[in-house]
Amino acid sequence: MSPRVDPDPTLLRTVGWSDYALLDSGLGRKLERYGHRTVVRPEPQCLWARGLDSETWDTADAVFDPSDEEDSGRWRFRDAPIEPWVSGWGAVRFNGRFTPFRHLAFFPEQAANWDWLDQTVRGAGRPLRILNLFGYTGVASLVCAAAGAQVTHVDASRKAIGWARDNAGLSGLEDHPIRWICEDARKYVQRELRRGVKYDGIILDPPKYGRGPDGEVWRLFEDLPNLVDTCAALLSPDPAFLLLNAYAERISGAALAGLLADKLEGRGGNIAWGELVLVESARQREIGMSFYARWTA
Repeated sequence: MSPRVDPDPTLLRTVGWSDYALLDSGLGRKLERYGHRTVVRPEPQCLWARGLDSETWDTADAVFDPSDEEDSGRWRFRDAPIEPWVSGWGAVRFNGRFTPFRHLAFFPEQAANWDWLDQTVRGAGRPLRILNLFGYTGVASLVCAAAGAQVTHVDASRKAIGWARDNAGLSGLEDHPIRWICEDARKYVQRELRRGVKYDGIILDPPKYGRGPDGEVWRLFEDLPNLVDTCAALLSPDPAFLLLNAYAERISGAALAGLLADKLEGRGGNIAWGELVLVESARQREIGMSFYARWTA
């Protein structure tokens, strides 16, 4: 039985919360609030005029100036460089950081997925065993752990694993059943498949391009189909979900949904798909940030 694919996309909208808000956008940039700090970052798709005055933009605490390379550049600070600060979402706490790239060690638009994961794990009626691949600084892993899941968190970066463990400590989850694995995602899932290990839920949030700890090269369009195929084989006899998210200009929610439908042939269930969107706090203008598809049994 083929999975049913929703006929229309769904926009998952993230509005601001106490530790984050999209204040304004336009002219290729976005103005955000992280706690009490304001940050300006590039966002080329913001083709419209800005809503707030120039003074508000010019007095931001930090501005990212991009270089020619994607996501690379440097931060400029209005005063002294800002040290890591504690943010939160729900029961989870995590450090925001000014990384060497334009990111701040978490992706606020993912709050829509965090909310869905929290509800799914809590509503399962049993402790789910969850695999989070490309887990980065661990917010999704911690959301699932706080909701009662057993989590295996995999990332190729030792630094990211260290930050994720720090975030577990901030959240009071250091004693929860979370396994922290620094390894190439493809190697890890192949080994788990040989061992006969099964998971009730799998989270996949791969980059467009990346390197494993031993120099392995990851390319989204070349490597994602085989990885999803292996992940489908790792699902338990009574699975809950497979969530796939991607940031790439040439990808779409429809493409991700089609991939899941192909690799989950025979499992039935439903595939929802669409886009993760940030909503401005003032004008309610929306910025599409990434694409998702999620299969539920």
